[in-house]
Amino acid sequence: MAQPADQVVAVDCFMEGQVRPSEFLIACGDGNSVLTELNWSSWGPTSAVATGLNAVNDCKPDCAAGTFHSYPVDVRFERPEVWERNPDQQRYGQLRLTFPDNRPEYLPPEVTYELWD
Repeated sequence: MAQPADQVVAVDCFMEGQVRPSEFLIACGDGNSVLTELNWSSWGPTSAVATGLNAVNDCKPDCAAGTFHSYPVDVRFERPEVWERNPDQQRYGQLRLTFPDNRPEYLPPEVTYELWD
């Protein structure tokens, strides 16, 4: 679905611009990390803020046979910039996750991802 050019979007793995998605796939290549149950408190010109769950595959004994575990997470899309694929549209260039409680054992309490264009 096309979004208004004056609204910043989050570009998903399928190169579609999303506004306030209920889910957002982080691991495009293997699908082993996805944000779910997103509840947006704001979506603005400089950032978007939500709470939700980060469902992460533990890949034990391997990713094909692993188990997904969900962790509460604070989500922040930030750093709007021109979307190269659609120069009339701004997109968030960075995703920051903060785990207030439990988290995957290999991740620190706060993780920042550069988002694809």
